Amino acid sequence: MAENEWLSKDFYKVLGVSKDASDSDITKAYRKLARKYHPDLNKTKEAEEKFKDISEAYDVLSNKDSRQKYDAIRQFGMGGARFAGGSGQGGFDASGFSDIFGSMFGGASGMGGNGSRIRFSTSGGGNPNLNDIFSMFGGAAGAGAQGGSPYGAYGNAGAYGGSPYEEAPQPKRGKDRNSKISLTLRQAAKGATVSLSVDGSKFKTHIPAGVKDGQKIRLSGKGHAGVNGGKHGDLYLQVNVKPDATFTMRGHDLVMDLPVSVAEAVAGAKVEAKDIDGETVTFKVPAGSSSGAEVRISGKGVQTGNAPGDLVGRVMIQVPAKPGLGVKHAAKEFDKAAGDYVER
Repeated sequence: MAENEWLSKDFYKVLGVSKDASDSDITKAYRKLARKYHPDLNKTKEAEEKFKDISEAYDVLSNKDSRQKYDAIRQFGMGGARFAGGSGQGGFDASGFSDIFGSMFGGASGMGGNGSRIRFSTSGGGNPNLNDIFSMFGGAAGAGAQGGSPYGAYGNAGAYGGSPYEEAPQPKRGKDRNSKISLTLRQAAKGATVSLSVDGSKFKTHIPAGVKDGQKIRLSGKGHAGVNGGKHGDLYLQVNVKPDATFTMRGHDLVMDLPVSVAEAVAGAKVEAKDIDGETVTFKVPAGSSSGAEVRISGKGVQTGNAPGDLVGRVMIQVPAKPGLGVKHAAKEFDKAAGDYVER
């Protein structure tokens, strides 16, 4: 901004500070206003113009030399120096003006003592040419004074295109969420598509086959929203697998008890049962199978990847709860025929 426009600008009022504000007060005021009106945060035309004004004000008042010149020029323009005509040329009485600038020029650097008179030539013979006055100060305070804005190029009188100001909000990832989900053992073994709700928004997600009780599943981007354009956080689902009356998971296998009779266990047999889908399957029980022996049906276990687990039948020999005399007699005869096969 040209110095000859300073008379029409009250930079202290623009920043909302007093004329004796400290450098720290000026910087704080600027930063507060910059956060409110910065073009990255406030897209209105009014905010853009306001940001230019506060940037201009800060550029001048944050630099010691330019602020001193600004204060002097403002005081001059508001009646701090007296104008007087004379000898056909415009002029003014510098007795008051020299007091204003005395500290800047050592008191006697071309200004004279008390009562000295300095005349400035003007093109029209009226008021003094302010550009002549400004040339006494170096003439460049308003157009690139040192000190600059702590907000980079955005603080340079609204000259956009530079780096963002030092406290520009940075994208921040949103926080993660934690939730729980209950699954049947069948859903855990085979996988399932479930419906979930986050902040009133419903969505569906697939639970992979083979999840275990207590395991956590991460759903990317389903957490809290990010700040300043940052990514969403994640949602972590803790899985609770409900116990099943018939089946348990062991690695990728599904294990079930397989009831067989004494004769089936001794002679061997094909024993039918129901898998986890309720479909009929047939186990081949070898002759001489004792309780606890395991028989398998390949591919009927946990459906994960290209190598699903097996359905395991654990042989459980069943006997009548209330055997009659004939059964008891037959059992004794069986023991006699089998010999001493039981290791106690």
